Order: sequence, then structure tokens, then C-alpha cells
Amino acid sequence: MRNQNIDQCWQFQHGLYDEFPDAEKAKSIREVNLPHDYMIESNVSESAASGPASGYYTQGVAYYTKLIDIPQEWEQEAVYLHFDGIMMNATVDINGCKAILQHNGYIPFSVNITPYLYFGKKNRVTITVAPSMQPNSRWYSGAGIFRSIELLHMPKLHIASDGIFGYTKSIEYDTLGNPVCAYLHTEVELQNETLENKMALVEVFLTKDGSDEVLLSRKQKMQINPNTTDTAYLNLTLENPELWDVENPNLYKLHARVTDLGVFKTHFVPSEKNTTDETSVLFGVKTITADVKHGLRINGKTVKLKGGCIHHDNGMLGAVSLYDAEYRKISTLKKIGFNAVRTTHNPPSAALMEVCDRLGMYVYDEAFDAWGIMKRPGDYNQFFDADWKKDLTLFMKRDRNHPSVIIWSTGNEISERGGLNNGYTLATRIAEAARTLDPSRPISNAICSYWSGLDEELSLENMKKIMGEVSEDTVSIQNADTGKNDTSWEEYSEAFTNGLDIVGYNYMEDKYPLDHEMFPERVILGSENYPKEIGIHWPMVESTPYVIGDFTWTAYDYIGEAGIGKSVFLEPDDPLFKIGSFALMSYSSQFPWRFANDADVDINGCLLPQGAYRSIVWGNNKTYLYSYDPDVFGKKELIGNWGFTNVTKNWNWKDADQKPVQVAVFSNGDEVELIQNGTSVGKLTSGTRLAAELPHSFLFDLTYLPGTLEAVSYKDGKEISRDTLVTTGPAKELRLIQEKKELSANGHEVAYVRVEIVDENGIVVPDAALRLSAAVEGVGSLAAFGSSNPITDENYTSGTFTSYHGTATAIIRSGYQTGMCTLTVGCEELDEKKIAFTIK
Repeated sequence: MRNQNIDQCWQFQHGLYDEFPDAEKAKSIREVNLPHDYMIESNVSESAASGPASGYYTQGVAYYTKLIDIPQEWEQEAVYLHFDGIMMNATVDINGCKAILQHNGYIPFSVNITPYLYFGKKNRVTITVAPSMQPNSRWYSGAGIFRSIELLHMPKLHIASDGIFGYTKSIEYDTLGNPVCAYLHTEVELQNETLENKMALVEVFLTKDGSDEVLLSRKQKMQINPNTTDTAYLNLTLENPELWDVENPNLYKLHARVTDLGVFKTHFVPSEKNTTDETSVLFGVKTITADVKHGLRINGKTVKLKGGCIHHDNGMLGAVSLYDAEYRKISTLKKIGFNAVRTTHNPPSAALMEVCDRLGMYVYDEAFDAWGIMKRPGDYNQFFDADWKKDLTLFMKRDRNHPSVIIWSTGNEISERGGLNNGYTLATRIAEAARTLDPSRPISNAICSYWSGLDEELSLENMKKIMGEVSEDTVSIQNADTGKNDTSWEEYSEAFTNGLDIVGYNYMEDKYPLDHEMFPERVILGSENYPKEIGIHWPMVESTPYVIGDFTWTAYDYIGEAGIGKSVFLEPDDPLFKIGSFALMSYSSQFPWRFANDADVDINGCLLPQGAYRSIVWGNNKTYLYSYDPDVFGKKELIGNWGFTNVTKNWNWKDADQKPVQVAVFSNGDEVELIQNGTSVGKLTSGTRLAAELPHSFLFDLTYLPGTLEAVSYKDGKEISRDTLVTTGPAKELRLIQEKKELSANGHEVAYVRVEIVDENGIVVPDAALRLSAAVEGVGSLAAFGSSNPITDENYTSGTFTSYHGTATAIIRSGYQTGMCTLTVGCEELDEKKIAFTIK
């Protein structure tokens, strides 16, 4: 096989490397399967350099070592290692020789290891990971080889790494709007590692994904000079194409083959033995355009992006990226109504991109969080000047065939956006480089207000506009706006937008009408927005052609930026209200806060009230009933800008009988009735809401009584849906819910098991907080075990964790052996439960 996955059985050593460790140190060397994140295995620390930004995680240097067999018959070939990402500052050594140093942990890269190999023998690969310059990120980064590795071998005249590129130039439709013909452009980058001028035959052909039947093929001869790369260009005309979009993610495979025909000196000399190299990529037929009249169009149809920002971690798995985990994440978001994700703020994994292709999810694919000006001392700013073009190229060449990618983003909230550090010119150059790599998709950049990014004098002036008169030592306030009628943002940012097809606006919806007047050809995207404001902004997005969508911060909860979505209940006269929601940016995110707590879905994949509300705004006709804690009745809630009102699915309030309580209902009904223990409490019309920014919400005041509470939604006098809260009995037993029972023995598959604490009627006890234990016996392993509690110092890899809202989750990972494995979950108060998995 040309490409071989080599994730199995690496020797892992944490701490400074010792080639000849003593017996005690040797005990710390253990075997791991990749992908692997050793940061998530560690305990959190109050003294972590990044503090709440990393969820109080930190890590230092580690080493991965593997002996790989290189067959003698490969001696006349080129041998490469391909990495999808290593976090971070990774040095790859082959038999003691340094082959490459890659700084950016999110970037895929390949290295030619041929010069360092002994053919017909075992060869030592050592990878040093050094994320030790802390703080190096604004969120949880993870540490280690957190994405997969492949070993490649091919002839010395071969297709370059990520060397296939194809896109749709145009599509013809019949009078009924059915596609009848697609015109495709393909490029194949070839690499000649010989010392001779080579003549090559390049072939491209198309199959349906999952089929070997060739639908279309084309050929092209070309010459490639010694030790160079060159590109073959071939066009394809595909009859009756099946188009790709989120509703119909039809996939093809685009194959490329190069055959060594011989040497060209003064004339052509045929080769005695024609070597051949062949590889393929997933491909989708689609076109993308964006303009102020029609907005964003996919295959000629206008699309509004119902978007969510996501970070790269997978909750309890840390930064480990596995196809099953990414599939679960994206499928969960699709069920809520999302049709797009933004890969904030760095390149995602290849696994996530394939999931988005196969499930149907548009991707706003982002390159960098920082350019040359630092956001954290140990971040990418150290390497940007030297590495940006290389890293942008590697990232885009991997992702540009994925049909799910609809927009490239060159950066997020870049400090150079006001022109510092030659920022205006840099922005143009990076956009030009991106367009050269892929002319088929629009280029964007997510730009925020000037709470940073200006020199000292202008920054102080800007802060005065935001806050009134301030002192010189005023701390910048993130994403604060100077007001919709102030045009200083437009003045500072105009040169930065040169070269962008779509301008991303972070938290500046009020500026859309003004900026449309100032820049009538500007296509605007809400690239980052406060979650609780979707209800007031979405109708505007839907009705405004030049605004193409909205991306909430965030769709899926994540580790780090801890507590930015929290809320607190205070007395109405508390002085914090004078400062407003910005006060919560630094209020009480103390150890052991872990999660951002700002999402539609928690780390275990469960829908949160914020996500339920968003689905209502997007047209869901379900009813969602939640309760506030009676202890906060009469208090006023201060919600962080990235937060949502703190309601829960709980009707088990202890010592609260006959006390006043508030309940919230989210509904598309024009009227909602509340029924308590069979008696109507009353009805509220759609004009009643929790807060001004929350249409489709209803707030009821009532007296708490245990029992059953129902909310019934009506539209035009007819019931459309209802929801219920019940008071449960005490915890009676554990219930284990398997999402799947079989896994493949490939070391990569995972199965999620929901652990529920239920009463005698099988209802989850929402206030149950029990210390649980989990263990796996057999050929699988316990990859993680824990709850979605945002404030905890417990370890997901220890096998013990406290339930949260009556639930926890276990993640089982397959190994490379077939057989059975058993998960056992128990606690002191309840009988243990077991379930089995088949690994085949």
C-alpha cells in the first residue's frame, strides 16, 4: 500500500529524554496508540501558567518513539512520513538525524525521510514535542501527536503530498433546474526526485465514492525536470453530475495516476520499466459565489449560514481527533439546525473535514489566530514571519478538495487589523496567497472592534468612545463596540479588508446597515456573535441579502477560556451591574473552572438550553421547559456576553415547597399554558419574554410544589407541542445507554456510553451527584470517563468522576485486537452495571 497508517504502538516518555534511562525512569516509558494527548491525562493545577485560558491544564516536553520496518524493495523509492498535526514545536528525528522541525501544531506536514533510512532494517523514529513555552494559547491546546501519522512510499517520480486539486468551474442546468453538465478543472502536482529529465503520463479519473466504476478520465503528457515539482492541468466535462450541498452531500473520488515514460535528453528515451504512482481524494461538484444582491449561493441557490464556532478539542478526549468523535459532534449540531461550522481559530483535523464532507456541513476554514503580534507570549507570533506562507500552503492544499469548505479565513481578530506591524500590506499578501492556492472559493477574515490593534494614542481615544473618560491604565475590553454611528472602525479597518471577498464581523451586528451604505459592494458575515442574541439578530440576517449568515460563539462547549459564558445572580443594587456583563470576564473564573460554558451543546453531546432556544429561533416547533433555582428568586441575573440564562431541566428543588420560583419556556407558539399538578397556572402570549433579547421565550412566576409541571404551546389556538418537568424519587439504579455495540479493531473507533442515575420509575434524577467509577476489561480501553460539569478538578483518565445533573459519559476506544470488552460502572450507593462490546 502507498499509504500506511502507523498509529499503533508508540513508546511514550514524558519529561526530558534519556537515551539510557535508569530502571526507575524506564518505568515511566509506556506504550500508547495515536492519536494521543498527554495534556488531558494530567491533573489540573491552580498554578498553571495559562490559568483559566487553558482550563488550568499545562504540560512540558515529551517524546514518542517507534521502530518501523523499511523493506529492502523500497530502496529505489521515496519514503515519507505524513503528520496531520502535532501539538507543538515538533522535531522529527530518523535514526538520530533531525529531519524536520514544525512549529505550528495545527498544520499538516510531510517529511522526506529517505536520506536517513536503512533499507531492509528497523529504523527508529523519535518525535519530540515541546509545548513548554507557556502560555502558548488562549484556550486548551492539548499536547502530543493528537492526529494520525502515515508512512508513504512511492516511486521517485510521484504525486506530491496533497498534490491533487480539483474544483467546479461552472454547472449547466436544464429548464427545470436540474444539473446536466459540470465543467471541472483539475491540477496534479508531480515531484521528480531523480537526476534526470522525466517524461510522464498524467491521468485523472472520476468515480463515485464507494464504487470502482470509472465515470470519466483524461490524460496529459508532460516533462518534469530533475529535483523539481511541476503541475499537470486537465479539464473534465461531467454529464449529469450529482451536486454536493448540505442537504445532498453527494461525493465522488478524484483519482490521479502518474506513469514514468522515460527520460528526455535531446530526444525521448523510453523507460525499460514504467513505474506508476496513484492516489485519490474525496471530491464534490459544487459552485460558490457571493455578492450583495444574492448573498452566498451554493450551486446557484442562496444559502444563509446557520453557523457555529467550534474549537479543536473533543471534550474528555482532549485534543485527540478521531473520526467517530468528530462525526458525533457534527451530527449533533446538524440535528439542532446548524448548517455550517467555523474552525476557530486554526486548521482542523483531516478527520473533521471528512465528516463534514460525508454528513453535509459547510465549513468556514480558518488559518491563524495570531500573525506577527502576539496574543500570548508562546503563541504563533514567534514563527509567523518565517512560516506563514509555508503553513498556509500546507493547510489549504490539504483542505481545498473538501467540498465542505466554502470560505477560507486568513485570521481571527488579528492584532495587525489597525495597520500595526505592516498589517494592511500583510492582509493583502495573505489573501493573494490564498487566492493563488484556490481561486474557486471566497476569502474572508474575522475582524473585531478596536479593543486592541491600535497604537497607544489611538487606543486610548477609542476606549474613551467605548467607556467615556478613562485613565491611561484602563484595561482593554474585548469586542466592545464604539457605537453604530461611529465610523472609526470603518476608517481603521478599510485597508485591512483589501483583498477580501467576504468581510467577517465579530460582535458588530449594529454596524451592518451603516457599513452597507459606506461599502455598498461589501458582503458581510457575522463570523462571531453572542449566543443569547440570536433571536433578535436572525430575522435581520434572513431578510438582508448582503449579510450571509451568523456564527455563534460557540456551538460545542470546550476546555479553556473558562467561564466566559457564566452568569451570577446578585441583588438588584449590586455595583457589578453598573459595569455590566463585561464584569464577568474576570469575575469568579477561579480554579477549578474548566469549560467556557458558552455553548449550545455540552462536552458530552447533550443539548443545553441555549441550543434549544436557537433551534426554536430557526423554526423548531418543540416546546422546551426549564426552571430557575428557587434560591435565586428576586435576584437579578448578570450574564456574561458569551453566556445564556442559567436554567436547568430540574424540578427536584429541596426545601423549596411553597416558595416562589420562576420557569422559562422556549417556544414558537403564540401562546403558552403552564399546568402544575393537573391545574392550569395560566397562559402567556408571545409578547411576554425573559429579556428584551430573547423573543420566543416565556417567563412564568409560580409557587414551587413537587410533582409534574407541563408547558403547552399553542399556535392559532391549536396545540403544537408540550414539555414536562417532574419531581423524581431518590436515586435507585444506574442505567447505561450504548450508542453502538460493535467497534472495528483499528485502534481508532470509539463508542460513547451515557451513564444515567435514575429513580424507581426510570427517570433521570437531575440533582444526583454521586462519585462513580468505570473500568474496562478485555481488548478495548477506557479512553475517558467524566461529566459535563464546567467546574471540577477531576481527571477524565482516572476512571472515577462525579455525576453532574444525574449523568456521566464513558468513552470506549478499540485497540488492534479482536474480541470482547466489558464496561463496568458502579458507585457506593448503587449496584454496578455492566455492558459488553464486540471488537472485530
